[in-house]
Amino acid sequence: MTLSTEGVTTPTLSLPEELILMLLNEESGYFHQVPGWDLNCTVAGAVLAELSLMGRIDTDVESLFLVDRTETGDPALDPILKEIAGEPAQHNTQYWIERLAPHAESVVDLTLDRLVDLNILEHHDGEFWTLSRTTLQAELSNTSTEGTAAQFVRTRISKVIFNNEIPDPRDVIIIALIDTCDVFRFMFQLDDEIEQRIQAICRMDLIGRSIAEAVSQNIAGPLLRRSAFTKKIPTVSLRKLLFSRHIRSGNVAALFADLAKEYGPVFKIHPPFRKPMMFLAGTVTNHWVHRHGRMYLRAKDYFSDFEKVYGANGVMPSMDGADHFRLRKAMSPAYSRGRLEGQLNILYRHARRHMSGWKVGDAYPATSMSRSMINAQLSPLFVSVDSQDIFDDLAKYKERALLTHIMKALPKFMLRTPGMRRRAKAVDTLLERVQSVHTPAQRAGSPRDLADDWLSLHASDPQFVPETTLRFQLSAALIASVYLGDAFSFALYAMASQPELYREIQREADALFDKGDPDGEDFTLQAIDVTHRFLMEAVRIYPIVPMSIRNVMNTCVVEGYELPVGSQVYIATTATHYMEDIFPDPFTFDVDRYRPPRNEHLSPGYAPYGLGTHTCLGTRWMELQLAINVLMVAHYFNIEVSPANYKLKFNPIPSNKPSKKLKFRIAERRREIPLVA
Repeated sequence: MTLSTEGVTTPTLSLPEELILMLLNEESGYFHQVPGWDLNCTVAGAVLAELSLMGRIDTDVESLFLVDRTETGDPALDPILKEIAGEPAQHNTQYWIERLAPHAESVVDLTLDRLVDLNILEHHDGEFWTLSRTTLQAELSNTSTEGTAAQFVRTRISKVIFNNEIPDPRDVIIIALIDTCDVFRFMFQLDDEIEQRIQAICRMDLIGRSIAEAVSQNIAGPLLRRSAFTKKIPTVSLRKLLFSRHIRSGNVAALFADLAKEYGPVFKIHPPFRKPMMFLAGTVTNHWVHRHGRMYLRAKDYFSDFEKVYGANGVMPSMDGADHFRLRKAMSPAYSRGRLEGQLNILYRHARRHMSGWKVGDAYPATSMSRSMINAQLSPLFVSVDSQDIFDDLAKYKERALLTHIMKALPKFMLRTPGMRRRAKAVDTLLERVQSVHTPAQRAGSPRDLADDWLSLHASDPQFVPETTLRFQLSAALIASVYLGDAFSFALYAMASQPELYREIQREADALFDKGDPDGEDFTLQAIDVTHRFLMEAVRIYPIVPMSIRNVMNTCVVEGYELPVGSQVYIATTATHYMEDIFPDPFTFDVDRYRPPRNEHLSPGYAPYGLGTHTCLGTRWMELQLAINVLMVAHYFNIEVSPANYKLKFNPIPSNKPSKKLKFRIAERRREIPLVA
C-alpha cells in the first residue's frame, strides 16, 4: 500500500528506511552525528518494530516472542527474523535490542542501497547521500503535488508533534527512535511544552521504551567493546619485511597483500627509530573505511604541515565533514566527465601538438614523457595557460613537500634548500599567469575552466575559500598531471609489452579516429570495450596511490582490533588488488576480469581511486582522458619498451610510478598527425 496526506503520496517505507531519512543531514551528506551504541540500538529497535507491525513478532512487558517465521523478502529484516526464530528461549525486548545492535551497520548499508534504488536518495562519490527530487503524481497518486518521500515523513511527524494530532503506532515508534538519537533539536525549534509532548508520545510504545532503556543503561556496549580489546595487533617481523621480493620491486600493494595474508587485516610495522605504523588491509577493512570511516578517521591532522608549505588552511584533501561535502558538491562540475566532453577539441589539439615532436627511433624516459603529454592538455583545460616550462619545478616541489611533511621520509630542511626555494617560485609564476587571463574581458566567450570555478567560489564566499587556499588549489590542479601522467605511463608500458592487446586497442582507435575526431558520446563502452577493460586492469595492477593516511579521531574497533584515539592509520586500500580470493592469479594482466560473470571489480576490493569521503573527485574525467590518450598514441604510433628486456619495477614514494630506467622507443609512425593552429 501507499501512505498519503493532503494529496501527497509516497511508497510504503519500512521503519528503518524512515529512520534513515529522518536522520539524514544534507549539509554533511550523511547522518546527524549519533553515538555509535545509541545508533546501533535505535536501528535494531526499528527492525524489531517493523517485524512487529508486519505480524512476525509480538511483545509484552516481559518477553518478545515469534508469531510467524515466514520471510518478509526484505534483506535487512530477514536475517534478524531468522536469528529470533533460532533462539529457543524467550527474552525481553531490551535483550534483543542489545543482542542485535552489532547487526546495525549491515542494516544501514542495505537500507541506504534500497533508498537509492527507490530514487529517494541520490548517492554521490565518496559515500555521500542527498535527497532526490521526485515527482510523485504520475507514479504514485496521480495528483499534481510534488515533493520527496523524506519531506513526507518529516511533515507527518511534525504534525504529530506540533499540532497535537493523534499519532498512529508507526508515528509513535519513529518519534521514539528519533528521540533516542537526540537529534530532534537539530530538526525543529523545541520548547518545554513540545519536549514534554515528545516524551509523552515515546511512552506510548513498548519497543520505544525498550530502546530508550537499552541506550540509557548501556549495559552491552562496554562489554562488547572490552571483549574486542583482548585481540593484540600483530607486529610484522622486520626480517620478513626486508627480504620480501615486493620490497625489491617496489610493489607496495603486493607487499601489503602478503602481510595481510600472514598477519591479518590489522597489523603493525615498527621501523627503526620511528613510531610503530598501523596498517589496515583487506576487503572488510576497505568496506569499513568506505562506509564508516568518516565517523572515526580524519585527514586534517597529518595534512596540516603540508598545507602550511603553500600558506593554505582548509584545502580539499585535508577537509572532513560538512565543509568537505559542501566543497565537493561545489567543485564536482569542474572535475566532471561532462566538462571534459565539452572541450575535447582542446585536448585533441594539444595532444597532437605534443606528439608531433616525437621522433621515430628515439627513446624517451617514461615518466617525464607521460607527465609532459598530460600536462600539455590539463594546463589549458584546467587553468587556460601554458605551464610546460614550469611544470617540472611545480611537480618536484610538491613531491619534496609530500616526502617531508606527509611521508616524513626527509628532514624539513630538505624543503628549504636553494634548489627547492627556486622551484617554489614556480607556484607564484603560475598564479600570476592564471590571474592575468582570468579577468572578465579575457574570459568572455571562453569555455569555463577549473580556475573559473575556484575564483567564483572565492568571490562568493571568501571566508570558505580564501586567497591562501587558491594558491594551493590552482597549483595542485596541475599536479593532477603527475598522477594521471603516471597512470598513463603504466598504461603505455602494459600496451607496449602486450602486442595482442596493442593491436586490439589500435582497432578501436582507428575505428574512432579514421573518420575525424570523435565526440564525447562516441566513447561508449561498446566502442572502447577492450580499451576500457585494459585500463581497468592497468589501474588495478599498477595503482598510483596504493594507500592513504588518516588519524583516529574517535576510538573504534575494526575486525576485533582497537584503534585508539590519536593514532595514525595507514590504509592499504589497494592491497586487495593482489589478493587471490578477489582477483585470481593477481599478477597476471587479464582484461577479462571485468566481463560477466566474473565482474571482479564489483567489490570493495577494487579501489584504484581511493575509498570513502576522499574518493578521487575527478575519476570520471580521468578515465576518459586516460582512454583518449592511450587511443591516440595507438592510432598514430607503434611504441616499444626500452630496453627491450626491461622488467618493470616501481618507484612508490611519494606515489607510485615506474622506475627511472623505463623508456619508450618510438618504433613507427602509423600515420601523419594533423595539426590545428
